Amino acid sequence: MNVKIEALSSVKKKLSFEVPAERVDAEIGKAYQKIAKTAKVKGFRPGKVPQAILEKYYAPQMREEVLTRLINDSYFKAIAEHRIPAVSDPEILESGVPEMGVPFVYEAHVEVKPDVEAKDYTGLVLQKEKVAVGEQLIEERLEEMRNSRSQLKVSAHEDARIGDFVTIDFEGFVDGESFQGGSAKDYVLELGSGSFIPGFEDHLVGMKRGEVGEVKVAFPDEYGNKELAGKPATFSVTVKEIKGKEIPALDDDFAKEFGAESFDQLKTRVQENYEQQEVSRVEGDLRERLIGAIVERNPVEIPEAMVASQLDYMLENLRRRMQGQGMSLQMLGMTDESFKQMYRETAVRQVQGNLILEAIARQEGLQVEDGELDGKLEEIASLANAPLEAVKKYYGTPAARQDLTAQILEEKAIEFLLSKATIEEVDKDQLAASAAEADKES
Repeated sequence: MNVKIEALSSVKKKLSFEVPAERVDAEIGKAYQKIAKTAKVKGFRPGKVPQAILEKYYAPQMREEVLTRLINDSYFKAIAEHRIPAVSDPEILESGVPEMGVPFVYEAHVEVKPDVEAKDYTGLVLQKEKVAVGEQLIEERLEEMRNSRSQLKVSAHEDARIGDFVTIDFEGFVDGESFQGGSAKDYVLELGSGSFIPGFEDHLVGMKRGEVGEVKVAFPDEYGNKELAGKPATFSVTVKEIKGKEIPALDDDFAKEFGAESFDQLKTRVQENYEQQEVSRVEGDLRERLIGAIVERNPVEIPEAMVASQLDYMLENLRRRMQGQGMSLQMLGMTDESFKQMYRETAVRQVQGNLILEAIARQEGLQVEDGELDGKLEEIASLANAPLEAVKKYYGTPAARQDLTAQILEEKAIEFLLSKATIEEVDKDQLAASAAEADKES
């Protein structure tokens, strides 16, 4: 088999194949032998149909089988032998028809992982937000916890008011037709939360228990679902119940619900936990700025297949989180397609960052030892509150272990870059001002 490989770009290759006639003849013979076992032709017993008759009636089936086998065998063999880092399925072009005594020629285009050589990645100058946890932030966190322990109780008043939680059935119509995601039963809505279409909640204020009303609103022009954006809608709404929130007092009894012996102890714990969260957030923000800086210094062309894969990953993560909260994309006015359009640039940047960090790890000779893998598995088990053996089993496959190794290498590359960078700690407002200035310049 002859294979000619050409680079169409940094992320796409063209493979031109010529499969020898002898191989084509052998595959055609195998195909007809297989077909002969089940071929049904009037006047002949199964397995006894002459070759000439098979060729007359079953040539299309033969060609399909032989074409698939010749392409699969030759393509994947070439990918392996020439170590082509394909990241997409091949696009088969200019494919001929398998014929006896004739070489089979075809052409395939495939996207590949780019060969990245990182430059100018040391000596970065970065700003890092100072971790600040003031008394007001702790009070706000305690208030959130207090609200989390609140209970909804049937209100004494009969009419719905701002701040009430109403249980409703609703069905929406656009142009007289119901639409996907536009109806629900026993939906609990906080009036004044702004979680529905602008104006919807306002119409419910003043409605009474058991009342059925009609709400007329319009979807915003910038609504995520383009089929609904800017269109007027009518909702039939039934108010089934009206409840108010009863919030507990911040005292020792409240603290005991969270496993603390006193309110003072709970407040101390809240402060410690919040500080840890802030440190994690600030470090995450610094990481994003670092990746942004190396991407800016190292423009990388990336294959569309890698962008699509990253978007699928991001979408699935979001969908799982929303399902855990009893929500869906439709409730946010989004579809899979609108999500991917909205976050495409984010996905591109993430893929570029991953590729550059991988290149830096390679160029700097960073390695992952077995002990580091074991430590990472223990960390994952601890964070997930899962048995270590179960985590080890999950990462037991070569592919999963390779992904984990890549993750550790990426973390090592980031640690290396930070050790070589100049980092200035600034307050939150100064950081925001710098970001705004950078956006203007770009």
